[in-house]
Amino acid sequence: MQKAYLANMSDKIPPGAIFAVKKAGLSITAYKSGKVMFQGSQGEREAAKWGTATTPKAKASKVSTSVLPAGFASKNVVGSDEVGTGDYFGPMIVAACYVDQAMMPLLKQLGVKDSKAMTDPEICEIAKKIIPVVPHSLLLLPNPKYNELQAKGMNQVQMKAILHNRALENVLTKIRPIKPDAVLIDQFAEKNTYYRYLAKEPSVVREDVFFATKAEGLHLSVAAASIIARSRFVEAFQDMERELGLLIPKGASSKVDQVAADILDTKGPETLQKYTKWHFANTDKAKTLSRRN
Repeated sequence: MQKAYLANMSDKIPPGAIFAVKKAGLSITAYKSGKVMFQGSQGEREAAKWGTATTPKAKASKVSTSVLPAGFASKNVVGSDEVGTGDYFGPMIVAACYVDQAMMPLLKQLGVKDSKAMTDPEICEIAKKIIPVVPHSLLLLPNPKYNELQAKGMNQVQMKAILHNRALENVLTKIRPIKPDAVLIDQFAEKNTYYRYLAKEPSVVREDVFFATKAEGLHLSVAAASIIARSRFVEAFQDMERELGLLIPKGASSKVDQVAADILDTKGPETLQKYTKWHFANTDKAKTLSRRN
């Protein structure tokens, strides 16, 4: 990365940093800890070239049960969560679920909890049991559409905001005339940023909406949404593997780079683009590893 920005290096290096970059609309600081901070109007887009850009959560980290209404875990809530945003292969998926007090004992009995503490087979098994009983919406953004939107200038956070909002709207429509006590979004962006990205949406869910990090542990509605989204993501990977005849690793590691390079060599760039988030740095790494290079 340092070599890539040699022409724009800054002489002023903050404490604990390895290097700093200054250019129009962009400021980059790389720290000894391994973190790299991208700031400015071009920050998100530039960060995405190197992998998955994570929106700073300084404000989000302050969100906790203390800002939620008392007894929130037992309230009737529509919750939403997403999966696939940090994976080079596979779609982005958002799910929203409505869980009321009457459903909670059954969901707990079925094993609904934070999906991060579960294996993929466990997630898929539980998803089969809860999908018939939980009002939900599942939205999948396929890679070709993702790449099209990204090429037009839409960043990943905006895509997530739009999908969350639409999934929440779908669930609220399904349960009418029932009105939930609240809506809980697993936070991936600051509240004002989230709503700014929805400025052109014809309808936006705003009433009684709360944002919280690690929301799977705050209400079963988000935990259920996470399980349903993850289960569909696992299915998407299985579909890809059948179609490509390859085992596809999740994430964006060096193993991913090698598999992507193999696909480039055997099936060409059009096929690789069909199954990946093309703007990730993995694309350039795969091209370097490819025998076509």
